[in-house]
Parts: sequence; C-alpha cells; structure tokens
Amino acid sequence: MKSIKPGRGPSMQGLFGSIAAVLFGIFWMVMAFSITADSPFPAAHFFPFFGLVVIAIGVFQAFYHYKNATGKQRMSLLDIVDSEEEPDPLNVRFGSHKQPNKHCPHCGGHVQHNFQFCPRCGKALLP
Repeated sequence: MKSIKPGRGPSMQGLFGSIAAVLFGIFWMVMAFSITADSPFPAAHFFPFFGLVVIAIGVFQAFYHYKNATGKQRMSLLDIVDSEEEPDPLNVRFGSHKQPNKHCPHCGGHVQHNFQFCPRCGKALLP
C-alpha cells in the first residue's frame, strides 16, 4: 500500500528556513532594543519581545524539520512511499489492524497476508 510522505529535500529546506527565522528573530531583538532604549513610552519596551516569539517558533520548526529530514518514520505530504519501505506514522500510532495485501514475487498478483500460494500463478510465496 502506498502512502504520501514529504520528501527529505523539502524538510531540509524547511530546516534552513527555520534557522533563517531564528537569525531574523535575534536581529529583530537587537535592533528593537537599540531603537526603543531611549523611548519615553513604556509600551514601546514590549516591541523587542516579538523577536522572542519568532525565535521560539523558529526553534520548534527547526527541530520538526530536522526530524523529518533525517528520521526514518517521518510525517510528510509530498512523496509517495511504499508501506513496506516506510510505514505510515499515523497508522503506527493509532493502530491500524488491517494487514496489508502482499504481491506475488513471480507474477505480481495480489495475495492476502496469510496465503502460502499465489491464486493467480499457483507458485509458492516467500514468507
């Protein structure tokens, strides 16, 4: 059974974008603190802390994308992967009890998981 997963390339690009967001958040805080340092308005001193929000989101996204780019059990939306190669993490987490159908290695016919012989060609199936 095929499932849709994101490719490793887009996840790695997301990681680099997250690192850029963290750097932007640091730049925002430094510049905002230097601009609002002499401000007579007390509310202006909260302006630099928006950089902390950008940094927090960037760090969270960086960990998420790093896990997707390097992990074996990744959650993705762009790549079609065979379930024998990489199972769907949602089925693993929520317990899909349905056994996937197998394919005959000789003729490619569909066989159920408990069959010992292919109903299409009659040859013995490998365990």
